[in-house]
Amino acid sequence: MKIALFGGSFDPVHLEHTRYAQAARDALAADKVIVLPAGIAPHKQWGAVASGEERLAMCRIAFAPYPWAEVSDFEVREQGKSYTYLTCRHFAALYPDAELYFLVGEDMLEDFFTWKNPDDILQHATLAACGRGRKGTAPLHERFLARFGKDFLDVPFTGEAVSSRLMRVDLAFGKCPDHMDGRVYDYIREHRLYTHPAIAPALALEKPPRREHSLRVARMAVERASSAGVSEEKALLASALHDCGKYVSPDSPLLEDFTPPENVPPPVMHQYTGAYLARHCFGVEDEEVLDAIRYHTSGRAEMTPLGMLVYLSDLLEEGRDFPGIDELRALFRIDLEVCLYRSLEDQLAYLAGTGKPVYPLTEQAYRWIKRRIKGK
Repeated sequence: MKIALFGGSFDPVHLEHTRYAQAARDALAADKVIVLPAGIAPHKQWGAVASGEERLAMCRIAFAPYPWAEVSDFEVREQGKSYTYLTCRHFAALYPDAELYFLVGEDMLEDFFTWKNPDDILQHATLAACGRGRKGTAPLHERFLARFGKDFLDVPFTGEAVSSRLMRVDLAFGKCPDHMDGRVYDYIREHRLYTHPAIAPALALEKPPRREHSLRVARMAVERASSAGVSEEKALLASALHDCGKYVSPDSPLLEDFTPPENVPPPVMHQYTGAYLARHCFGVEDEEVLDAIRYHTSGRAEMTPLGMLVYLSDLLEEGRDFPGIDELRALFRIDLEVCLYRSLEDQLAYLAGTGKPVYPLTEQAYRWIKRRIKGK
């Protein structure tokens, strides 16, 4: 009997997961594929967004049409982090006469050398690697044999690269992402997963093109969040709400108790009204999120990583186009602080060239970040 173990966060499960499992089953002539949503994945900095039970339910929906697939709660119900070597030990003991395989994406092969007890994993199972739109696995075979004395198998399948975090952004904005099973999407909507109660009413205040802008900002911010040391949830919420004050009139009942700062230029005012609405109308109490909304247009001194992330994502999202934007986008992926410095430097130069006044907070932000990156 051949059994393939298929672990992952599945947060959320998508069509590439089922295609991957099908391809592996066919290539290995496996009798069964056991799908294992992780409890606490050791490689995830911020953890899963949906609970273990919710991810189990979504996997059961997604894999229901495949009689050879079994969704197991083993890792979800285990205490602590979901280490693969413990999973392989468990199923080797449960199926002592079976030939076990552990499925990995090609993009995980390089990391396998750093997994906890990789030799233990290979004592109980053979790795089977599927490509996911990346380079081939050939250069790794020799390295595997030299390190472990055992090779991995190639599964002849190359799926599309799908970002779960970007799927979560689309879901937060009420969109059904590509590569998602419609029944899984219905479950997500029914259980209100991957969103925040403030997002829908805040987006309702924006015109459709502005909502699409906010979506692009959120996608850019969330994609960069983890590497910037920022919570995905905070990046999403601040980005989704950053422009919620854009079209709210000063005499709106929503702003009845709002007192604006003095001498604020009209293009900047919506950052302050947005932060007010986020707190007083939509119940956002996280000061870091409110701060990122409050200064997303002007910037300020002592910006937080979240503040820089939202400011720059608003400036550089894929719908924007101005001279030098490609260079700034490249810097965004490498160093937020240097990117902020360059963007503010360019903005001040532009304002000086046009004779337009500079908002004091923007000047202060530039002087602060210039001192901060001295030496870079």
